[in-house]
Amino acid sequence: MANSTIEQRLTGGPRPALDLSQAEWQSSTQGVGDVQVAFVEGYVAMRNRSSPEIPAVIFSPAEWRAFVLDARDGEFDLT
Repeated sequence: MANSTIEQRLTGGPRPALDLSQAEWQSSTQGVGDVQVAFVEGYVAMRNRSSPEIPAVIFSPAEWRAFVLDARDGEFDLT
């Protein structure tokens, strides 16, 4: 498997091997944090900008929506 092909298992099961080598990674418009996302072949890939060599986490559209809504509700607030 090439370095540009990423597959990461989430609760929804295995993800397709997506080629992220040409992905257009987007960062926060506020420039805060190290999270980047890319929309590839109907999925959402999320990675750490400061460590792009670590495999991205792949979300289906439904998983991404649930993640964003939970984040807005403070589900992942560790403070």
